[in-house]
Amino acid sequence: MDTGDTAWILASSALVLLMTPGLAFFYGGMVRSKTVLNMMMMSFSALAIVPVLWVLYGYSIAFSPEGNKLLGGFERLGLQNISADTVYGTIPEYVFVGFQLMFAIITVALISGAIADRAKFSAWILFVVIWVTIVYFPVAHWVFDFNADSGGWIATKLEAVDFAGGTAVHINAGAAGLALALVLGKRVGWRRDPMRPHNLPFVLLGAGLLWFGWFGFNAGSAVGANGLAGLAFVNTAVATGAAIIGWIAVEYVRDKKGTSLGAASGAVAGLVAITPAAGAVSPVGSIALGIVAGVLCALAVGLKYKLGYDDSLDVVGVHLVGGLVGTLLIGFLAVGDGIFYGGNLDLIGKQFVAAFVVLVYSFVLTYVIGKLIDVTIGFRVSEEDEVTGIDQVEHLETAYDYAGSSTGGSNLLKEL
Repeated sequence: MDTGDTAWILASSALVLLMTPGLAFFYGGMVRSKTVLNMMMMSFSALAIVPVLWVLYGYSIAFSPEGNKLLGGFERLGLQNISADTVYGTIPEYVFVGFQLMFAIITVALISGAIADRAKFSAWILFVVIWVTIVYFPVAHWVFDFNADSGGWIATKLEAVDFAGGTAVHINAGAAGLALALVLGKRVGWRRDPMRPHNLPFVLLGAGLLWFGWFGFNAGSAVGANGLAGLAFVNTAVATGAAIIGWIAVEYVRDKKGTSLGAASGAVAGLVAITPAAGAVSPVGSIALGIVAGVLCALAVGLKYKLGYDDSLDVVGVHLVGGLVGTLLIGFLAVGDGIFYGGNLDLIGKQFVAAFVVLVYSFVLTYVIGKLIDVTIGFRVSEEDEVTGIDQVEHLETAYDYAGSSTGGSNLLKEL
């Protein structure tokens, strides 16, 4: 064991955990005030459910050494055969268990933004349990298990590059978000009512927390305190800044103004795109990748209006498109193997296969899961409840006490 590596991965795990509360603020600020608690609870429910499933069987499905190229085995059920002395590379295996757990949590939480304002909380809970079990855990094995004998097919056979989860996290979540948006249908008043974000400071706070936590997400994926972690750290900072510039540039060309929502969304788009490439491209390459991601994601969020699907908080436009951009551009920008560095088309082909298979696998299974939940217990709240507000209906709470401040507000208006 290496104590420096161990300390860094423990710190990285805590940083990645912070991303889910950050996502709760990011998504919570983007919805209307009558839905903010439900939106944040969808993220917090992932924090509650996924760790339990991960210990019981998730880690074993993803990383047990007794598995095959498609699925891990059952040697690690309940974290059996792991002790404080068991190592994974240069770190205790328990530390690796904790680090990978945080990826599972944030991935399922990302999906919730696509169905904001209209999903039953009980149906979402059931969805989380089923989805991480039959979609995320196997895909995590494909992408993150590098065991020579039993590792996943993307990592060890196809040998596509995915440093920190462009396929397993972002394409996976983005495709699932698209499938659920189609299952649940459009919100009441979609395209007619403004449905503006109710709290942009929340959105910026959430984006900042996500950016902070993402250093653990990407640099921690080096699984050591080393130069590769340093490269991933720098690339994460640079690509994110470049993506903000790209997104704001699109807004200035289109609207002659740059928005805070655009800056926050551009940051997340850059973080998504650099995730698979953080250890494969140079800092200059990460600038190019970030700008391309910022521009394309800014344009992609408008596709839902042209194609007619209601992806409430742009999970498809940011995570699916951003994940595809980052994964595929590795074929051009990877140092040593990319087209721009003397490589050939082999790497581009590998990247495309990895992205396409995960996209299709996630979309199809998520659509089936969503439909089954919808026809059994119902996935969507009633139209009346949706108009009233899910916070009050699903949680018996509201985020803001308007009644308690109404008198004071009236007196203030009289004074003015």
